[in-house]
Amino acid sequence: MIKVGDALPDTTLMEYSEVEGNGCSIGPNPVKVRDAAKGKTIALFALPGAFTPTCSAKHVPGFIEKFNDLKSAGVDEIWCVSVNDAFVMGAWARDQKTAGKVRMLADGSGDFAKAAGLTLDLTGKGMGLRSNRYSMLVKDGKVASLNVEAPGKFEVSDAQTLLAQAKG
Repeated sequence: MIKVGDALPDTTLMEYSEVEGNGCSIGPNPVKVRDAAKGKTIALFALPGAFTPTCSAKHVPGFIEKFNDLKSAGVDEIWCVSVNDAFVMGAWARDQKTAGKVRMLADGSGDFAKAAGLTLDLTGKGMGLRSNRYSMLVKDGKVASLNVEAPGKFEVSDAQTLLAQAKG
């Protein structure tokens, strides 16, 4: 499993763009993780799936609510990563109203989750291999703090915990 001090996995995530600009076309666009994280402080959180109860009711809304506080604490970007395709993440972004606050990044094949060693096998629940629920503070592409949830829990990967770590 990835740990504090490690570099983020050298993988590519996908992001659905609603508007064209900055070299991005409408629709799914690749985000090379290491390039996108270079020189930035990122509040990254990952979760098992878009539109799932805890993720939609608590996890994403918490980061939207703490957006200004995280920015004030030195966070440049907030990333939400899930093992879903870019179209689903784009629809979820619209539903959660994340525009301009949280980048909704698709890990469609679970490559990022696998490379980080943070997968969760939900095959028994009909969801296949997913990402574990966690958050991490990333500075210049390296993990500065990591908060991994126990299965079925939502206690340490929330926005408030990451905000305290960003301020620390």
